[in-house]
Amino acid sequence: MRLSIEVHLDYTFPEAADVLLQIEAAAEPTQRLETQSLLIRSDHPIRAVAGEEGIGQRCWARGEQRLVADYRAVVAIDRPLAFLPALPATPVTALPAATIPYLLPSRYCASDRFEHFVRRTFAGLSGGVLAQAMADWVYDNLDYDSAGSALGGGALETFAERRGVCRDYAHLLVTLARAAEIPARCAAVYAPGVDPPDFHAVAELWLDGAWHLVDATRMARGDEMARIAVGRDATDIAFMTIFGSAQMARQDVRVARLAD
Repeated sequence: MRLSIEVHLDYTFPEAADVLLQIEAAAEPTQRLETQSLLIRSDHPIRAVAGEEGIGQRCWARGEQRLVADYRAVVAIDRPLAFLPALPATPVTALPAATIPYLLPSRYCASDRFEHFVRRTFAGLSGGVLAQAMADWVYDNLDYDSAGSALGGGALETFAERRGVCRDYAHLLVTLARAAEIPARCAAVYAPGVDPPDFHAVAELWLDGAWHLVDATRMARGDEMARIAVGRDATDIAFMTIFGSAQMARQDVRVARLAD
């Protein structure tokens, strides 16, 4: 699978502010960057820093009055699509050290508040069968509503409202997985077919010795996603973190499949 990615960001700033951008597709074994360019219009130096877990990179910029960024890439995806129910459970005592932080609650994923719900709702399930059941539950019990996101809330708010956008679906699935002792993190990705077209957030679950991308909205497949970044929750994977305030003038994200 080859993807064409085009991003245009245009923001205005009432006061000068530092900006941390995270919009470049990551170079990693399961996805190869055939071409890539990032153009940021700024009078200040731009500095790149590594992303979480060494996946992808962030870019420091300075917003003064206006910040415009254009990103273009062609990415070749070579990632097998695992059949989740076939993957066995891993005892927490056998987990790699790097996965342990993703068992713990975080700002938007209060997994400690869902342990009773998970034990009762998914009793008797484990491993990939449990992971698939939780992903199905999120899909079946939430309504995708771009106007009804939890407005910065986390999994508890989404669980109560039963609606949200991709980040809310991802937060809830990650939260349920952690409550079930399955390491889980959020991933920012580019994917074709996302409606409305935008940066997309999905869950990533640790099963059978590897991370597996799982989209609870069912808009994207794991073998068609270009990973941008990973982290504990939306705080770590935001495409833009502004240390101040800004207003969006224009934002376009286009992702298309390319013929081989």
